[in-house]
Parts: sequence; structure tokens; C-alpha cells
Amino acid sequence: RGKITVVQYACQTCHLIPGIVGARVYIGQPLAELGKRKLIAGRLPSSEVNLVRWIMDPQAIDAQSAMPNMGVNERDARDIAAYLLRH
Repeated sequence: RGKITVVQYACQTCHLIPGIVGARVYIGQPLAELGKRKLIAGRLPSSEVNLVRWIMDPQAIDAQSAMPNMGVNERDARDIAAYLLRH
């Protein structure tokens, strides 16, 4: 479900994501090996719970973030986080 959900929210428009075909203009950070990083968005300790929080409401974590609030619900955020943390 995660891969499908990533595409439904068009995450590949701004990010390079393993296994997802997208544009070659990347505004956001590449998301390869996200599970190996120590921080999410340079602010949160890397965990699935924190990634879900970030995906659902990035401005709650960093009001100056360029990442838009995409209106991702909790179930979809969990699916996206699970996919990203494993690829």
C-alpha cells in the first residue's frame, strides 16, 4: 500500500524515491535509505512515529519548511512511512 500511496500523493514530484518513477526536478531531499538516517527533516530523531508526524503536518515540526501540508491522513502517512523507511 505504501508505494501506491506515495504515488497517489505525488511525493515523487519533489523527491527522488527508490522504486518510484518521477520528474527529474527535485525540490526536496532524495528519500533513499531514509531508514538509515539519524534525523528526519534535520529536526526529529528518525523513527516511524516521527516520520508519520512529519508527513501529516510538516509545519507543526518546522513552520518554515518548504514541504507542503498535503492533507495526508494517518493511515496513508503510516503506509508512506513504512515504504520510505524500508527502501
